Amino acid sequence: MCGIVGYIGKRDAYSVIIKGLHRLEYRGYDSAGIVLYDGNELKLSKTKGKVSDLEAKAQEENTTIGKIGMGHTRWATHGVPNDVNSHPHFSNSGKLVIIHNGIIENYEPLKQELIKRGYAFKSDTDTEVLVNLIEEVKKKENCKLGHAVQIALNQVIGAYAIAVIDVEKPDEIIVARLGSPLAIGIGEEEFFIASDATPFIEYTSNAIYLEDEEMAIVRLHKPLKVRKIKDDSLVDPYIQELQLNLEQIEKGGYDHFMMKEIYEQPSVIKDTYRGRLLANIGIVQMSGVEDNLEKFLNAKRILVVACGTSWHAGLVAEYIIEEFSRIPVEVEYASEFRYRNPIINKDDVVIAISQSGETADTLAAIKLAKENGAFVFGVCNVVGSSISRETHAGAYTHAGPEIGVASTKAFTTQITILTLLALRLAKAKGTLSNSDYQRYLLELELIPEKVEEALLTNDIAKKIAEIYKDASNCLYLGRGYNFPVALEGALKLKEISYIHAEGYPAAEMKHGPIALIDESMPVIVIAPNKGHYDKVVSNIQEIKSRSGKIIAVVTKGDTQVKALADHVIEIPETNEPFTPLLTTIPLQLLSYHIAVLRGCNVDQPRNLAKSVTVE
Repeated sequence: MCGIVGYIGKRDAYSVIIKGLHRLEYRGYDSAGIVLYDGNELKLSKTKGKVSDLEAKAQEENTTIGKIGMGHTRWATHGVPNDVNSHPHFSNSGKLVIIHNGIIENYEPLKQELIKRGYAFKSDTDTEVLVNLIEEVKKKENCKLGHAVQIALNQVIGAYAIAVIDVEKPDEIIVARLGSPLAIGIGEEEFFIASDATPFIEYTSNAIYLEDEEMAIVRLHKPLKVRKIKDDSLVDPYIQELQLNLEQIEKGGYDHFMMKEIYEQPSVIKDTYRGRLLANIGIVQMSGVEDNLEKFLNAKRILVVACGTSWHAGLVAEYIIEEFSRIPVEVEYASEFRYRNPIINKDDVVIAISQSGETADTLAAIKLAKENGAFVFGVCNVVGSSISRETHAGAYTHAGPEIGVASTKAFTTQITILTLLALRLAKAKGTLSNSDYQRYLLELELIPEKVEEALLTNDIAKKIAEIYKDASNCLYLGRGYNFPVALEGALKLKEISYIHAEGYPAAEMKHGPIALIDESMPVIVIAPNKGHYDKVVSNIQEIKSRSGKIIAVVTKGDTQVKALADHVIEIPETNEPFTPLLTTIPLQLLSYHIAVLRGCNVDQPRNLAKSVTVE
């Protein structure tokens, strides 16, 4: 979950790398480092803290000169965040230097063997073990750096995206990946290396995404060579044209990326269904579905695998797919699915959901499903990501870059894709009447403007946040389609404000959580006027009788809940299956404002990273 950046070419490498690290800081921000070759030696600066701390230290230590270099922003896996454990790491001789995103699972036996051979270690990291293993292979085999990297990587178990420089040959960078993403930007007489394309989008629109178990030798004035790590065979790399633009990854006048991304939801939902939803003529079309329609129609069940917010989107999809197309759906945590010896049949369809397309547990679940003969359909946001390449077919959400660690627009665009899927299957199976089908299409087309209206609750959410910013605990309740929204609302609050929060089905409150309710407990109840409204009203009365503070998300014009609740946030009316696309908006805003008022780092909450590329 770390971010890596490298550069070799004609520019000032420092400015390219530092700017790139700022853009990758969403991947990890507990420490950072940079190494540059200044024409004579490799100069290193690294520190605990953020990239801004690294900038100050690099200026102080004069680590700013060079045309080749690498940088790293870290989310710690091995070793606490401190200066010593920060990347880059040198080998014992000081000749090799490495940056690494991932985890080496067998680092301990490798380390013990290297210690026997006279190596000493300064850090607690698995990465320092890897760079010394490469050095030992290079020395023992008397080979070039690329070959030494290849041999060493065939001895390690785990995940990695690495970049390595040899001071004796400072005109090349060796890169390799397994499990963790790595992109190479190809410019005119220059190359860029990064965990994703955001660090180099203003310099080139051409990029290669390394596949698993591939390595590349990046040299100035020479063609890029990509090889298979296992057998050294040459690979003909596919050069992609990037669709990103610089404006998408800037804050655009907002104080935080999270707020910008919350407010982007009307446009990105529309972008996600654009060209796929033709409501006026009653058509839903997605090529990944159309090309494999029989797989879906013949499926005995659909398994959804995901983690975090994507898992919550999968829970919403369970309600929608079962309601519309009458196919049984099971939603699994990818992290548990892969380890419990699941029953997977050849007539199962597995839907894998991930914003980044790089989530390690979800990727492992995909591979397991494929090994068992299931058809795997991916839903992700990042073009060219690992999940988009590993799945049989899929659909991209068109959310654009999501930089804030707490996912917002990914959630609503994932639900949009999965709703389109459910509607298309319902049409093919005849499980919805023509009138209901057409009604849903027309209503889905109106959702972006209703999200715009839901965003008008921002000032109300801010006022409520001022009242409850110091709460220690919070309870979120919802029923039916909005039970997953309760889970998602609680997750948002936990992630960015560090307030303990739990989401429950409203009816489950009596089976335990009601014991927690008192005058200091805020309870957020999602109570649109569709579905089990009367039952939710009863739950609210039970909370009120125990002096709980009630914050209710209701349909515009509601009077019954308004009479009971301490605070009401109104959303526009819509069909019940689409309510999660609206009810989630005020919960995002509430979490954001509480976090800001508590002085929390909204975009970079502690201990978290955006893309979980290790287990």
